[in-house]
Amino acid sequence: MTMPDSVVPERSELDASQGPVVVEFGTPWCGYCKAAQPLISDVIGQAAGVWHVRVEDGKGNRLGRSWQVKLWPTLIFLKDGQEQARCVRPETRQALEAALERIL
Repeated sequence: MTMPDSVVPERSELDASQGPVVVEFGTPWCGYCKAAQPLISDVIGQAAGVWHVRVEDGKGNRLGRSWQVKLWPTLIFLKDGQEQARCVRPETRQALEAALERIL
Protein backbone atom coordinates (compact mmCIF):
# COMPACT_ATOMS: atom_id res chain seq x y z
CA MET A 1 0.00 0.00 0.00
CA THR A 2 1.50 3.27 -1.07
CA MET A 3 0.11 6.62 -0.13
CA PRO A 4 -0.42 9.13 -1.54
CA ASP A 5 -1.00 8.25 -5.20
CA SER A 6 -0.71 11.84 -6.30
CA VAL A 7 -0.61 15.38 -5.02
CA VAL A 8 -3.03 15.79 -2.13
CA PRO A 9 -5.72 18.35 -2.94
CA GLU A 10 -6.58 21.21 -0.64
CA ARG A 11 -9.80 21.07 1.38
CA SER A 12 -11.19 23.94 -0.70
CA GLU A 13 -10.62 21.91 -3.89
CA LEU A 14 -12.49 18.94 -2.41
CA ASP A 15 -15.30 21.19 -1.14
CA ALA A 16 -15.68 22.60 -4.68
CA SER A 17 -15.45 19.20 -6.40
CA GLN A 18 -18.20 18.06 -8.74
CA GLY A 19 -19.51 14.51 -8.80
CA PRO A 20 -18.54 11.55 -6.62
CA VAL A 21 -15.29 11.66 -4.62
CA VAL A 22 -13.93 9.22 -2.04
CA VAL A 23 -11.22 10.60 0.25
CA GLU A 24 -9.32 7.82 2.00
CA PHE A 25 -7.20 8.67 5.05
CA GLY A 26 -4.59 6.23 6.32
CA THR A 27 -0.88 5.45 6.52
CA PRO A 28 1.34 2.84 4.85
CA TRP A 29 2.28 1.33 8.25
CA CYS A 30 -1.25 1.08 9.70
CA GLY A 31 -2.32 -2.54 10.17
CA TYR A 32 -6.03 -1.72 9.79
CA CYS A 33 -5.25 0.14 6.55
CA LYS A 34 -3.29 -2.79 5.14
CA ALA A 35 -6.04 -5.25 6.09
CA ALA A 36 -8.81 -3.12 4.53
CA GLN A 37 -6.92 -2.25 1.33
CA PRO A 38 -8.01 -5.23 -0.82
CA LEU A 39 -11.67 -4.59 0.07
CA ILE A 40 -11.38 -0.83 -0.53
CA SER A 41 -9.57 -1.29 -3.84
CA ASP A 42 -12.10 -3.86 -5.01
CA VAL A 43 -15.24 -1.86 -4.19
CA ILE A 44 -14.01 1.66 -5.04
CA GLY A 45 -12.02 0.42 -8.04
CA GLN A 46 -15.16 -0.97 -9.67
CA ALA A 47 -17.06 2.31 -9.34
CA ALA A 48 -16.79 4.16 -12.64
CA GLY A 49 -16.39 7.92 -12.53
CA VAL A 50 -15.41 8.13 -8.85
CA TRP A 51 -12.37 10.24 -7.97
CA HIS A 52 -10.52 8.22 -5.28
CA VAL A 53 -8.06 10.37 -3.32
CA ARG A 54 -5.65 8.65 -0.94
CA VAL A 55 -4.22 10.83 1.79
CA GLU A 56 -1.36 9.82 4.04
CA ASP A 57 -2.63 11.14 7.34
CA GLY A 58 -0.75 11.85 10.51
CA LYS A 59 0.50 14.46 12.89
CA GLY A 60 0.32 17.91 11.37
CA ASN A 61 -2.03 16.91 8.55
CA ARG A 62 -4.64 19.64 8.40
CA LEU A 63 -6.81 17.89 5.82
CA GLY A 64 -7.51 14.93 8.12
CA ARG A 65 -8.11 17.23 11.07
CA SER A 66 -10.54 19.35 9.05
CA TRP A 67 -12.80 16.28 8.88
CA GLN A 68 -12.08 15.15 12.47
CA VAL A 69 -10.45 11.91 11.27
CA LYS A 70 -9.47 9.92 14.38
CA LEU A 71 -9.03 6.32 13.17
CA TRP A 72 -7.53 4.81 10.02
CA PRO A 73 -8.60 4.01 7.49
CA THR A 74 -11.40 6.54 7.26
CA LEU A 75 -13.17 6.98 3.94
CA ILE A 76 -15.24 10.09 3.37
CA PHE A 77 -17.75 9.93 0.52
CA LEU A 78 -18.45 13.30 -1.10
CA LYS A 79 -20.97 14.31 -3.74
CA ASP A 80 -20.48 17.75 -5.22
CA GLY A 81 -18.21 18.64 -2.31
CA GLN A 82 -20.66 17.62 0.43
CA GLU A 83 -20.07 14.68 2.78
CA GLN A 84 -22.78 12.08 2.23
CA ALA A 85 -21.31 9.11 4.10
CA ARG A 86 -18.27 7.96 6.04
CA CYS A 87 -16.76 4.52 6.67
CA VAL A 88 -14.31 4.11 9.52
CA ARG A 89 -12.26 0.90 9.46
CA PRO A 90 -14.61 -0.79 6.98
CA GLU A 91 -14.83 -4.54 7.40
CA THR A 92 -17.63 -5.46 5.01
CA ARG A 93 -18.25 -4.97 1.34
CA GLN A 94 -21.84 -3.98 2.19
CA ALA A 95 -20.73 -0.99 4.30
CA LEU A 96 -18.60 0.40 1.48
CA GLU A 97 -21.21 -0.30 -1.19
CA ALA A 98 -23.95 1.42 0.85
CA ALA A 99 -21.78 4.52 1.29
CA LEU A 100 -20.84 4.49 -2.38
CA GLU A 101 -24.51 4.30 -3.43
CA ARG A 102 -25.14 7.59 -1.61
CA ILE A 103 -22.77 9.46 -3.94
CA LEU A 104 -23.54 7.77 -7.26
